Amino acid sequence: MGEGTTKLPPGFHFFPSDEELVVHFLRRKVALLPCQPDIIPVVDHLHRYDPWDLDGKALQAGNLWYFFNRTRDQSGASPSGYWSPLDADEPIVSGGKDVGLKKTLIFYVGEAPQGIKTNWVMHEYHLVDGGGTSGTSSSSNRPSLKKRSHQRSEHKKWVVCRVYESSCGPPTGFGDDGTELSCLDEVFLSLDDLDEVSLPN
Repeated sequence: MGEGTTKLPPGFHFFPSDEELVVHFLRRKVALLPCQPDIIPVVDHLHRYDPWDLDGKALQAGNLWYFFNRTRDQSGASPSGYWSPLDADEPIVSGGKDVGLKKTLIFYVGEAPQGIKTNWVMHEYHLVDGGGTSGTSSSSNRPSLKKRSHQRSEHKKWVVCRVYESSCGPPTGFGDDGTELSCLDEVFLSLDDLDEVSLPN
């Protein structure tokens, strides 16, 4: 696929939830299954790029950038600064089970640990053990056992990332604290922008 381009019809927007990023994209990537739509590119050697350099390399959806990366590529450093993780990780739940983990990182310009904090934020999604697609549990099914063994080793290598600049306001569908908003929340927030709401007689 082309870098940073989408293959969605006009009028469709790419705005996956945390659960969808883990279950429908990261899990399938780890399991070597096709993603539908296959629009999130791989950004190798993330340390070569500052967050403002992702345009044209990652998938841009509004003021959000999405990409896959191998965790071994993530030294945290970049040409102009470094990514520093926040302490709190957020579990991603699907079907009542923990399937992933969301880490939040902030970009600092300069050398660690004296860098200057910026408004660039990265959400980094990891699979948890057992978060890969499951095969049959039969011990006689050697291909499935081999596949599950591959997934256990691969799930630690891949992450999917969402990057945005918070100075532009929170991404559409997210609150000030980075949490996803419900459709009803978005409706109420949009009403705050209206000076006057009039109903038809």
